[in-house]
Amino acid sequence: MRVLIVGATGLLGTQIARLLEAEHEIVTASRKGSDVAVDLSDKASIAAMFAQVRKVGAVLCVGGTAKFAPLDTLSDDDYAFSLANKLMGQVNLVRCATGHVDEGGAITLTSGVLAQQPMVGSAAVSIVNAGVEAFARVAALELHGRMRVNVVSPGWVAETLEAMGKDASQGIAAAEVAKAYKRTIDEAITGQVLLAAKS
Repeated sequence: MRVLIVGATGLLGTQIARLLEAEHEIVTASRKGSDVAVDLSDKASIAAMFAQVRKVGAVLCVGGTAKFAPLDTLSDDDYAFSLANKLMGQVNLVRCATGHVDEGGAITLTSGVLAQQPMVGSAAVSIVNAGVEAFARVAALELHGRMRVNVVSPGWVAETLEAMGKDASQGIAAAEVAKAYKRTIDEAITGQVLLAAKS
């Protein structure tokens, strides 16, 4: 199967590609350094990516970002950036995928733990993550029989915690998180939010 990984040059994207490459033909997409260039915040760029890639059996998105900052410092632009990037970027990924994903193929989006477990500074991120999950549930209903739509909520990734100077043992290794994305390809599920877990 041809699998398109959006955000492929990041930590999770790299681990997902490594996990899947033995069984699937991997096509990578990101802002730079991949098979195809894409700007997730630009719908025209997403459409151009699909026009170049043509048909795939699955799309896995680990791209997109949102602003993390205390509530009283978040500006209108911070919210607009977060919504346009990680939320609408993934919404538009699904919208533009029509005709490019094999019938019954999978699209997997990424939310995050802050949708259910907010913390100080996560207002914009929590909105975006919760929105991604709500959208995926609706899209799964409306695209039933055409495409399967799921979400992975990675939780705290150990390598990210380590890079932040925090206790990496409180997170899940990126290689383990990648297994949740593989499940969305291997299993006939749709409308689900998968939580990454330590094995």
